[in-house]
Amino acid sequence: MDPLIIFVVLCAACTHATWNTLVKISGDPLMTGAVLNIATTVIALALVPVVGLPDPGTWPYLIGSVITHTGYFICLTNGYRVGDLSHVYPLARGSGPIYAAILTYFVVGEALSPAGIAAVAIICAAILSLTFVGGRITEGGKAPVLFALATGMFIGSYTLIDGLGVREAGTPLNFIVWVFVLHGFPIIALAFWQRRATLQASLSANWKRGALGGALGFIGYSLVLWAMATNPIALVSALRETSVIIATLIGTRLLGEPFGRPRVAAAIAVAFGIVLLQAAGRG
Repeated sequence: MDPLIIFVVLCAACTHATWNTLVKISGDPLMTGAVLNIATTVIALALVPVVGLPDPGTWPYLIGSVITHTGYFICLTNGYRVGDLSHVYPLARGSGPIYAAILTYFVVGEALSPAGIAAVAIICAAILSLTFVGGRITEGGKAPVLFALATGMFIGSYTLIDGLGVREAGTPLNFIVWVFVLHGFPIIALAFWQRRATLQASLSANWKRGALGGALGFIGYSLVLWAMATNPIALVSALRETSVIIATLIGTRLLGEPFGRPRVAAAIAVAFGIVLLQAAGRG
């Protein structure tokens, strides 16, 4: 890919790791995620007069994006509720490119080269090492692992859907804006319903982190979608997931989460596999 695209996607990786940290360290990941979605929706609505109505051909992709992003946020916030950032994040983000590579092969015919297949094997091995510590599933039990892998499945799904949708749109900005306008409402409604008894207190406690996370999320994912408009979807997805190193360092070094060295080593292996996947090209 062009060096500018690589730089843009790496910037998106940094913003993504940062807003995930903000969600994790909040007292209520679900409500922080809801506020984050409120912020991205408000930003997108402000841009609607610029982009106009959605391009008619993008509606199937927008609907699919709403469904998969909702599943993603539900699994992600539950993963952070029961697990560590340095455990859940690399598992989720590391498995996402694998799902994306499989889906893009079957749906749009973007096949991996032999080197790309080797890269996927490296990522799988690193994920397996993150899943097991000392020969068993980590002390958090199965729940963090299952939520993280389910999150990765939704990541792979929305990556393909959004990548195809942004190509279908007349301009990338049109699809980007309408993705953010629409996909926040289900998770906002779910969070408000579950916290209805303490809604005002929950909003007061989480609005700062959520608003900052929303601004970072809007910038980061907009950059990713812009890159996907003209570059192979799986490669953009893979390069973005180098954020696993950043998130793991934050979790183990700043948040004091356990198994620091094994998790950092596994995250570096995930990132190496992802970079190899990017460099390998397509078959």
